[in-house]
Amino acid sequence: MQLQRNQLHRKKHKMINSMVTFMTRYLLIALLCLSLQPAAIAYAETASSFLLTANKPTDGKITITMSGTNVKDLYGYEARITFDPNQLELVEAKSSLDGFSVSPIIKNKEIILAHTKIGSITGESGSITIGTLTFKIKKHGTSTVKWESIKAVDHNLSDQTYSIGKSVSVTSVKKGFIDLEGHWAKEIIEQLASKGIIEGMDEDHFVPQAHVNRAQFAALISRALNLKINTKQIPFTDVVPGSWYAEEVNSAYAAGIIQGMTETSFDPEKDITREEMAVMIVRANTYASGATGSEKSEKHDVEAIKFADNDSISEWAREGIQIAVRLGIINGRTIDSFVPKTPATRAEAAAVIQRLLSAINLL
Repeated sequence: MQLQRNQLHRKKHKMINSMVTFMTRYLLIALLCLSLQPAAIAYAETASSFLLTANKPTDGKITITMSGTNVKDLYGYEARITFDPNQLELVEAKSSLDGFSVSPIIKNKEIILAHTKIGSITGESGSITIGTLTFKIKKHGTSTVKWESIKAVDHNLSDQTYSIGKSVSVTSVKKGFIDLEGHWAKEIIEQLASKGIIEGMDEDHFVPQAHVNRAQFAALISRALNLKINTKQIPFTDVVPGSWYAEEVNSAYAAGIIQGMTETSFDPEKDITREEMAVMIVRANTYASGATGSEKSEKHDVEAIKFADNDSISEWAREGIQIAVRLGIINGRTIDSFVPKTPATRAEAAAVIQRLLSAINLL
């Protein structure tokens, strides 16, 4: 009997131990879940985030600020920024943290910034300004500066890389050209310059009365219509590969907008005449609008516009001039004269490009 009581007692004790073990495990799991849940919420609420902001351009420069919120122990960092070097030039990079900065490394369109504190101290925490970048505006136009990523290092030298992807749009509006005050084409030129289609002869001068050569006008059309580079082999032996205008001439030729002076010569440095400019701009309009030959003839099968110097217009250019004038893309040099053989000026070239873009609703 005593033996049976002892066996029963052992079974009861074993069952109690099992229940205690089960309840202990259950409570531990429950407590663990409860402890993890607030931690996850707290982490989400306090996760580090980063922002890129830009001030208004002043004196031909613009400053971009890198900042962070809920930053934790930022002892050092490596930041990567992308930009358009054709529009902007980095002139200064400053870190707002104490310590030592490495000179910015610029590779193509990327800027790499690196900074570290010095000594056995903790890093910056909270909402902080990390650093600033100051760019010189090289020319008119709109471009994007993008903060791609940052590798953050804490005082224990542990690192974490954040993919940021924040960007700011920079409208690069430079001061006006000083030689355009009072000029009839001032607003036209500044509008095109703000879009990066046309540039000054230098930072302060446009020189509106200077002549335009054939390569320059082909480049204007190519930029205005955003023509893509074509692999089609051009036949012009005088368009040197690698020259500043080679790709633009290639694109305009592939689009059927330009032709050579001969089958193998484009004569890129030759001043473009007003009649040549008129013919090119009509081809550009046809390309951009997609008008067919029949549509063109129907639109312009009306009485010819007469200039006092009509007889001096080359036979091959007469239809083009008539179409360009009727479209309102080009005018006579005076009320009653077209002056077809005279070189076009930079102001006239800007005007026909602007009117073309307006006619095809691209401006």
